Amino acid sequence: MFSHSFLGTNDVDKSRAFYTSVMTALGHTTAVPLPHGTAFPSAAGALVVAKPANGEAHTVSNGHTLGFKASDSAAVDAWHAAGIANGGTSEGEPGVRVNSPGQQYGAYLRDPDGNKICAFAPNPGT
Repeated sequence: MFSHSFLGTNDVDKSRAFYTSVMTALGHTTAVPLPHGTAFPSAAGALVVAKPANGEAHTVSNGHTLGFKASDSAAVDAWHAAGIANGGTSEGEPGVRVNSPGQQYGAYLRDPDGNKICAFAPNPGT
């Protein structure tokens, strides 16, 4: 349904280190450096993390969360740990989310610029 998602950053190097680590934990190992950011292409679409095109500073959009698909709970755990180790902050430790469809296993992070992201996998108990 989507061709790509774009997240803003004010620090290209910091965001590149953070997203390279969390995307690698989910099996997306290709990071394409751009002059103003980084692209992470896949067969299902792409994530671009870059400075806003209008030249203004990036600000966090209230209520926005970008979700990534993980293969299993171990990948969610690795994703969360990679994010914390690379300048992110936890917005929700890994675990079963009883209010999610199918009670999926997920975790939440804020990236170094404050964007809220999550990774979800099927519930390991189902």
